[in-house]
Formats: sequence, structure tokens, C-alpha cells
Amino acid sequence: KDMSFPDMDNSDQEILGGAKTVDHPFWDLDGVHEIIRDWRIILDEYSEVGAERMMVAEAWVATPERLANYLRPDEYQQSFNFDLLASEWDASAMQTIIVEACAQAAAVGSTPTWVLSNHDVVRHATRYGLPIGTDWRRWLLEGPHDVLDIELGQRRARAATLLLLGLPGSSYIYQGDELGLDEVWDLPVDVLDDPVWEQSGHTRKGRDGCRVPLPWTSSGPSFGFGDGTGWLPQPERFGSMSAASQQGDPQSMLELYRLALSVRRQHLVNDESIQMLDVGTSVVAFRRGSGVQCWLNLGQDPVNLPADLTTPETILVRSFPSNDDSVLPGNSAIWLQRD
Repeated sequence: KDMSFPDMDNSDQEILGGAKTVDHPFWDLDGVHEIIRDWRIILDEYSEVGAERMMVAEAWVATPERLANYLRPDEYQQSFNFDLLASEWDASAMQTIIVEACAQAAAVGSTPTWVLSNHDVVRHATRYGLPIGTDWRRWLLEGPHDVLDIELGQRRARAATLLLLGLPGSSYIYQGDELGLDEVWDLPVDVLDDPVWEQSGHTRKGRDGCRVPLPWTSSGPSFGFGDGTGWLPQPERFGSMSAASQQGDPQSMLELYRLALSVRRQHLVNDESIQMLDVGTSVVAFRRGSGVQCWLNLGQDPVNLPADLTTPETILVRSFPSNDDSVLPGNSAIWLQRD
């Protein structure tokens, strides 16, 4: 921290409010890297005796260049890239994030580490169902809640999963995302447990909605999470979204994750190259070194797919059911493999 203790404005009242500010007095100061290097020396001592350890940084910083500082060879092995998490559902914005993140990580001999949700933010299955520009932190309490399109959020969450797992580097899945869990935004205020609720003077609901216990079974007092009820109430819909309910259903979010992870291990492990493809303003598309292509259509209208890449043998996984493999519907994604 800046030990001169300069006065601050109120921007830091929001969660992580000052994290993206350049030259902030207590976020991302250069001196922190000396401390990290000391940690890394200790960490590497374990590797010398055959007990490998690694560190992952939760570094909310102002620019991709600043994030790369945490990935230098004598610092963290990984550092979460939160830019995709913070991005609107916009092809140009997402493509810029991918290009910059890959370039900056490569400049220090590392790779990006991707996330779509975590314990501090509204789950992406809900964020993607809100109108562009919605302040989702305020929306939890203030609404209007009828603007949420639950079906659209799920469709986009499925598509974003293939983007996340198709990128070079590492991907982290926040607990429950593999079930397609959405934000429990309507938690009664008398059960809220996040300090944000009290510290904001009851003007921010906080992060409890993404921390509701996971449903493992389709019934029971906690849907299989424990012997009794959880510390936050689970909505009834969690029963149909439970791991048991989705098990073996090829159209479920859980089985989509399992298939994509299996294909990722088969085709994308140890392949850190990426080439962006120019296939339209609403589409983010790229080719990996193995030849696998990932297409994400963020628009509403379908786009044509290459005829030589849409045979049963070349389609590896897709986020949508389809009887027409010649097009990629809006808010959908697909992985293709050229023979």
C-alpha cells in the first residue's frame, strides 16, 4: 500500500471498485512483486524435493500488460484473466480481450487463465440473460427483474462454455457452472449473509446469490448437499438442475461440459497456439494448432459454416441441437475439426 495514505473518493465503495484504476494507492502497486518473488522461492523449494506446488493470482488490475507482470517466470504460475468475465455479450469486445490476453501472456513466456464466473459476481447464466449495459450488481435488488430472459441466458452460457474451453491456456470452472446454475437473485433479505449487505446500508444485496449450496440430488432438504438445509435456501428449480437430474442427458449442461472437456483433452492439450479467423462481425472464431476451430455466434441471426467443415466427422461438439449443420444459430457455438 502507498504508505503516505492519500485521501480516496468513494469509488472503492463498490466491490473491487478501485481495482481497474491505474496508480491506485492499494491495488497493484509495483512493490507487491518483490513479495511474490519471495513466495515463489519458498514454493520452488517444494518442487526440489518432488512435491510440486503452484500459485494462482486473483489479480484484478487495470490492463492486460499489468496482469502479465504476475505471470513472469519468477512469480505466479497462473493469474486469472477476468476480462471475459467482465465483458458484455459482444463479439468485438471478446475478440479484443482474447487477442490481448494471449499476446501479453506470451510476452512473458506464459499462457492465459480464463474464467466466466466466480464467488464475487453474478453467475454468467444470469448475466447473459440481462439486457446489454445492465448494472447486474444493482439489478439484484433494484431490478426490474422482468427483463431477465432465463432461456437466453442458458443458451448463451452453453455457447460461452465452448469459447472458454476452446481457448489456449487454462480454464477454471466455478462450482455450479457445470450444472448451468443461475443466480439466486431473489433470496429473502433476512437470509443474506454477505457483509456487503450490511456494509452498504442495505443498498447492495451482495454475492450470496452465486454462493447458494449446489444441488446433487433431485430431492431432499438440501438436494443432497448435506444432512440438513444449507446456510442459504435453494430454490425449487435446483432439483431439476441437480447433478443427478442431468446425469446421462445428452442435452444437459453437465453432459456438455463432460463432452467438451473430453474433446479438449483429446485435441487441445499442449496446444497453445491460436489464429483468429475473420468470419463476420457477430462471430468470434479461431483456429488452434491442432486444426480445431471454435466458432461463437454472439448475434441473433444464423451464420453459414464452411461446407467442408460441417460433416458428421468434422463436428466435434456444439452447444445447440440442430437438424441443419450448414449454419450456426445465434447465441451458439461449435467446434470443428478439419481432416
